[in-house]
Amino acid sequence: MTSSVPRLVIAAPSSGSGKTTVATGLMAAFAARGLAVSPHKVGPDYIDPGYHALATGRTGRNLDAYLCGPDLVAPLFLHGARGCDLAVVEGVMGLYDGAAGEGELASTAQVAKLLGAPVVLVVDASSQSRSVAALVHGFASWDPEVRIGGVILNKVGSDRHEELLREALDASGVPVLGVLRRAPQVDTPSRHLGLVPVAERRSAAVEAVAAMAAQVARGCDLDALEVLARGAGAVPGGSAPWTPDSPAQRPARPAGKRAPVVAVAGGPAFSFSYAEHTELLAASGAEVVTFDPLREERLPEGTAGLVVGGGFPEVYAGELSANEPLRKEIAELALGGAPVAAECAGLLYLCRELDGRPMCGVLDATARMTERLTLGYRDAVAVGDSVLAAAGTRMRGHEFHRTLVEPGAGAAPAWGLLSPARRVEGFVQQGVHASYLHTHWASEPGVARRFVERCRTS
Repeated sequence: MTSSVPRLVIAAPSSGSGKTTVATGLMAAFAARGLAVSPHKVGPDYIDPGYHALATGRTGRNLDAYLCGPDLVAPLFLHGARGCDLAVVEGVMGLYDGAAGEGELASTAQVAKLLGAPVVLVVDASSQSRSVAALVHGFASWDPEVRIGGVILNKVGSDRHEELLREALDASGVPVLGVLRRAPQVDTPSRHLGLVPVAERRSAAVEAVAAMAAQVARGCDLDALEVLARGAGAVPGGSAPWTPDSPAQRPARPAGKRAPVVAVAGGPAFSFSYAEHTELLAASGAEVVTFDPLREERLPEGTAGLVVGGGFPEVYAGELSANEPLRKEIAELALGGAPVAAECAGLLYLCRELDGRPMCGVLDATARMTERLTLGYRDAVAVGDSVLAAAGTRMRGHEFHRTLVEPGAGAAPAWGLLSPARRVEGFVQQGVHASYLHTHWASEPGVARRFVERCRTS
């Protein structure tokens, strides 16, 4: 494919400015024009990509320069944008905010530069008039390599307010590409870790995305935004699209052997996952089958390995606990030595209990909700050999939870965390690798291949 896919990065001076509404609304508005739109999100967020997928009809994908490294950002972008007419990338936090203490690393600004993409700055103008020009000038001049191609003014109060804002911005050299008036907030309810995922409220989420699209279509100059996107040119560095199916990744399947079935938990309780994980599992020779632990009492037929990602099991603890047949089958699978990879919510599900309710009982540990938020990027090294990694394997991950796991005696850890403070974390037990750490397997494709090989031989 060409590396000159039209593209925009939607950023803001800070969180809460309205970039999710604008980015999702733009995706849906462009899709309504008949364009194939590729949706992307900067950072480790799992929830916004679900709304992006509703807006575009395509898988929402993450671009994380910390988890995957800067060199993979453009290839992963081009992989997601195959066959598309235009791509919209929603930023994270403020434009120049990145990993703590790491300069621009993992910031929206860094991703925009890696993609050679123009930035559209969404500004909450509700409490300012002429000062908006100073704010936009500061963001546009802070890093000359970041091109601010336009501004969208959000929460504008009146025609007179809009007039004052436009007058102030006339001399800035940054065009106003949209004005959104103050309006009742689009129905996107939040919870302790952010927006409620699409998987939990699909019909309401469809309505919310339609409302965002209508709001953006009314207030933004879609023609000018499309012209800006089409002027982006080639992605810097001559990048080729990332592929999960490289010759080094693809194993030779033994003659006459069926592909091992890898069951991947999904549904409302386990909706956090990166699309590249299942792509890598399939490219490594697995038959990937998704199932919903809230509704299905049996694992998929022939399951040889299990992947349980992140989500909100604490919200569904009662229903997960009530599904005793599945809990017992998962325990039998794991205790029989089958490969099991669990991240965050998956870790909680494998414990003896969660908030006093029985879970799968694979791990000698209990879990409970707390008031404390654990959040941040982590550098990690595998403490010992496991179904995912050989001892000494270095990976980067992300923690995001309000729970505490209290292990029993003698548990073997999965990871040694090197930053921000040294500690061990997670569990390795027979074929089980369970941890709070969310990792992106595209950064270390051997993880998926190792897992599938263990499924084939266990």
